Amino acid sequence: MNATVQLADSAWLRGSALARALSLLNSGGEEARVVGGAARNALMGLPLSDIDIATTAPPDEVVRRATADGLKAVPTGIEHGTVTLVVDGTPFEVTTLRQDVETFGRKARVAFGRDWKADAERRDFTMNALSISADGVVHDYVGGLADLEAGRVRFIGDPARRIAEDYLRILRFFRFQASYAQGPPDAEGLHACIMAREGLRSLSRERVRAELMKLLVAPFAVPTLQVMTETGFAERLLGGVALLASFASMVEVEEAVGVAPDAVRRLGALGVLIAEDAERLREKLRLFNSEYERLASIADGWWRVSPGLGEAGARVLLYRLGPGRYVDRVLVAWTRAPQGAADPAWRALAALPARWTAPRFPLKSAELIARGIPKGRALGAALRDAEEAWIAAGFPQDEGALDRLANDAARRARVG
Repeated sequence: MNATVQLADSAWLRGSALARALSLLNSGGEEARVVGGAARNALMGLPLSDIDIATTAPPDEVVRRATADGLKAVPTGIEHGTVTLVVDGTPFEVTTLRQDVETFGRKARVAFGRDWKADAERRDFTMNALSISADGVVHDYVGGLADLEAGRVRFIGDPARRIAEDYLRILRFFRFQASYAQGPPDAEGLHACIMAREGLRSLSRERVRAELMKLLVAPFAVPTLQVMTETGFAERLLGGVALLASFASMVEVEEAVGVAPDAVRRLGALGVLIAEDAERLREKLRLFNSEYERLASIADGWWRVSPGLGEAGARVLLYRLGPGRYVDRVLVAWTRAPQGAADPAWRALAALPARWTAPRFPLKSAELIARGIPKGRALGAALRDAEEAWIAAGFPQDEGALDRLANDAARRARVG
């Protein structure tokens, strides 16, 4: 089977760097095509990021041609047939057609070849096995066009075999479901994922984190997480209960206030109620320090946030947290409040950073030293005392008010 259609818009194939790469590889009896995510996204009208190329030319021939044409060729995975060509500053991963001889986990012993159908059949999902030749013709050997049209994520061949080749494909199944599916998961694929779920234990935490973070910001994350919760995957990944209502509400409130989907904030809505939850997720997913710190900030008192703070209280919170963490905490609190995403009071609270910028504390150490406070712990304590008084006074900026604050802080430090 080789179904073909003509790509409606193939102008991107004629872009200077890509056209040069394809031209280099489409000569002397060899053929090259765009494959993978770029082919899928081109058919769906989605943005193209990294563009991968498959070729019948063996890796050493790819390197030879690139060198002869004055291009940089980096052997990024040459043992598996992959060379990165850098054309006019743009990198393209070029991989020789392959056929698995033996697979074991993520590893595989491959043979290079010239069979486009065999190369397509070793990929994970039908929508990822499409290839596009330089003339804009789309080649489909596994039914990917029909599945793409139907919004159906389907494994190629036997789902159990595809999963056994790499257990990360379980998470990719759900991530692609969240990204592209128009209905419930493919029953055969979902069953295979459930049966192979113990294989997730073999995956590194870094790989799990990467897939989960992409899933959380995908367009159909809510129904996908619902399925993952019902089948036990969400609790397995999070190490705790999934707060689906909070997550679904987060999707709504992000849209209501016009902020972009944020994986860490959504993870906070899905899995963080208390500080221990943030710590568990850090270990479970090996989060970056910056990600953990955001989750810990969310956990630190989200339940105290509400429109009842008033403008003055909200400004104090924004000053202490900074704009990013302020928005994190307010939005998570909003998702757990009885009011919906259309509530004007919550919307005003979330929008505070857009209408008010927290000032910098204007007093310096020198101003307290000039008032007789010696350097050391006493000076640090006096500065903190003065800052708290300045916050309580509503962040005044006039010199008279600042002078009184400094005098009062110095007096309290001497008495103390």
